[in-house]
Amino acid sequence: MCAINGFNFSSKELILKMNIATRHRGPDDSGSFVDDDISLGHNRLSIIDLSERGHQPIWNEDKTKCIIFNGEIYNYKELRNDLIVKGHNFSSETDTEVILHLFEEFGKSSLDKINGIFSFAIWDTKTKELFLVRDRVGVKPLYYFYDKEKLIFSSEIKGILEHDIERKVNMSAFNHFFRLRYVPAPLTMFENIFKLPAGHFAVLNKSDLKIVKYWDIENTEEIVSRESAVSEINSLMKDSVKGQLVSDRPVGLFLSGGIDSTSILGITSECLGNAVKTYSVGFDTKIESEKFNADFYLARETARYYKSDHHEIMVSEKDILDNIEEAVYYADEPIPDPIQVVNLLLSHEAKKEVATVLGGDGGDELFGGYHRYYYGNIIDRFQKLPAALKKTALFGLDNFSNNSKLIEKLKSRRAHERYLSFMIEKDNVLNRVLKKDIFNKEEVFSFFADNYPVDFGKFDSPKEMMFFDLKTWLPEQSLMRTDKMSMAYGLEERVPILDHRLVELAFRIPSTMKIKGKEEGKHVFKEAMKDYLPKHILGQPKRGWFSPAAKWLRSDLKDFAYEVLSENYNIGTRQYFDFPAVRQILDDHISKKEYNSNIIWTLIFFQLWYKKFIK
Repeated sequence: MCAINGFNFSSKELILKMNIATRHRGPDDSGSFVDDDISLGHNRLSIIDLSERGHQPIWNEDKTKCIIFNGEIYNYKELRNDLIVKGHNFSSETDTEVILHLFEEFGKSSLDKINGIFSFAIWDTKTKELFLVRDRVGVKPLYYFYDKEKLIFSSEIKGILEHDIERKVNMSAFNHFFRLRYVPAPLTMFENIFKLPAGHFAVLNKSDLKIVKYWDIENTEEIVSRESAVSEINSLMKDSVKGQLVSDRPVGLFLSGGIDSTSILGITSECLGNAVKTYSVGFDTKIESEKFNADFYLARETARYYKSDHHEIMVSEKDILDNIEEAVYYADEPIPDPIQVVNLLLSHEAKKEVATVLGGDGGDELFGGYHRYYYGNIIDRFQKLPAALKKTALFGLDNFSNNSKLIEKLKSRRAHERYLSFMIEKDNVLNRVLKKDIFNKEEVFSFFADNYPVDFGKFDSPKEMMFFDLKTWLPEQSLMRTDKMSMAYGLEERVPILDHRLVELAFRIPSTMKIKGKEEGKHVFKEAMKDYLPKHILGQPKRGWFSPAAKWLRSDLKDFAYEVLSENYNIGTRQYFDFPAVRQILDDHISKKEYNSNIIWTLIFFQLWYKKFIK
């Protein structure tokens, strides 16, 4: 992994500043190219071909095209061999040079041939055309600023902020953030700075900037046979893990107590035939320690089962306090969950011995691991009822006040409305803390309808939810956190379950094969991975991952919360929040009158972010 930086004008000073701002992503080497029409910068984390031949930008033979690259291409050796047959010559063993020659040979259609995680830029000195691209699922980030004249891009927003750009809050992003607890692409929390959406490329020429989608989930024919689904998952998982173990530096694994990382460990152990370095995190807390460390203990047992070289860290409230501002800085945008600090500390530990880790991200989103997917099945069954029976069912549910949420979901007819009914923050909470003139619920619904359309009848309800998760929550919250916290220490995290072939396969598998009940999602995935899952993992019921974040607000982090959420902490945020109401929801949470952890942490991280980046 690396950092890429650039803009469409000439400045050695500014490209150097951008490289310095993103140096943590690539601490091994730094390079740049500056001409009249372009400035390109690169920070390198050496993973493949550790020699100086991997220095970037990398040029083709006649110096007409160059590339700066962030990511890993897992099938680069096969692609390289094919290109050699076609007459291409290579000066290094890097995957980056392969991509440049592939682009020479096939142009934009070369993206169909690549298996990997990436963002990169290619500059053509003849046509003066700049090509930018982000990988299919959005594992690697890419940000840009464009005002019809200047285009500035970077792997991180802090690179773009080295330019003289006004720092203002994007109010549409603000609205989404407090509704969804993340900011969907192409928005960022900064006005006039955008994310290139996953599965898209951008082309800048003399006339304008064009953004094009090159990959999406297609409504392909579903797999009918359960045996075929199990066999294909098993085969692709093995192939994906094996391919992602390719590295010229040591590879480790983030191990939780779940089936995803355990499956990856099992396959990795089989491939390598020696002790894998594994890393797990627990919570150093006296508050319900057994509950919050259940996964930690399962991971320890799994490490013993596979005889891995296991490393553990324990995170306390003090660790959160000591590192929370650093996490906010590296994240670029507010991530409203202290788990990012845990990710940061675990990455710091892993970097002591390895340069790359595998992680289990994506399993829940692809194979039905969240409870909301189960309710999607209920919605589908309800929608198939005759009109008279629907009315009877709704009337019966109406007699029980705690069914109000379910009734709202059953009545929703449009895919994005059904999804958002599960994901969106409650009105009664936001009405209390946000100033009335900036409170806009309908904007979020309109944004999803316009930017993430799902054809009626394309998927069933659970699969619709998985589609929205794949397009929004996964890249712009989960994977963004994964990338930023690991790259803070120059650690590359790979995600075998999000191999695009597995993603496409997952959407061909009927939801009925994935979800067997409220407590049993990922059913077909478990069956496919059963040979790699010890009994203590296979026999575990599905449960959410618990952290003591809500409890911490009532103990050692209480004073910190009151300080950050006071109206004097950021004078600039008084325009957004009703601080007496904010104080009240914090009081009510601490006194256990209400459970307000989510909105409190959302407010805390926005306040910290605002002070770090806007003030």
